[in-house]
Amino acid sequence: MRGLACNRRQFVGGCLTAALALGAPGSWAALMLTPRQTAGPFYPDRLPLDRDNDLVRVEGAAAAAIGTVVQFHGRILDARGEPLNHALIEIWQADANGIYLHSRGGDPQHRDVGFQGYGQFETASDGGYRFRTIRPVPYSGRTPHIHVAVTLPGQPRFTTQCYIRGEPQNAQDYIFTRVEDPRAREALQADFLPLADGSGQQARFDIVLGLTPKA
Repeated sequence: MRGLACNRRQFVGGCLTAALALGAPGSWAALMLTPRQTAGPFYPDRLPLDRDNDLVRVEGAAAAAIGTVVQFHGRILDARGEPLNHALIEIWQADANGIYLHSRGGDPQHRDVGFQGYGQFETASDGGYRFRTIRPVPYSGRTPHIHVAVTLPGQPRFTTQCYIRGEPQNAQDYIFTRVEDPRAREALQADFLPLADGSGQQARFDIVLGLTPKA
């Protein structure tokens, strides 16, 4: 799946060669576990045929997605800071009009058909993942966010949400503000920074799971 996703769009500037180091393995004492968050009501009720890690281009669509393109990447780590491979990463989010890929996720007539809305990626030995998506936008009652799910073989599915660090609407978001520990809130946020070539933004969101490697 990883190879197919990368090769089809040649979105590999980053798929297999990204250096996504978080620090030396074993430095787990300094790591904050990523808080679990609700998957929400808008996980796609029907997965798209095109579900690779490039959400900005939909196969068969004439135009690319509306919005600011974001290289969204990170690593999946266990409680000791060791990378986790064969982790299935899923992301889903509203399009630039605030509409999800879901039958109850907004007016389908206003949905951006150039935005995939959902994507998948499987980590390799470095635990790294990478998506091309859009900068999340607010919609009624919610601050901008990206939903993320991680599924490891033999483990229950873990879901969380990634927020834009410094976004003023975070302070009024009823899901984000449920997290009272400031350190835990930091673990849910990422900096969305401009790329040097002006082609969009990048955001790194590492996920630390409360697991330890098998002996």
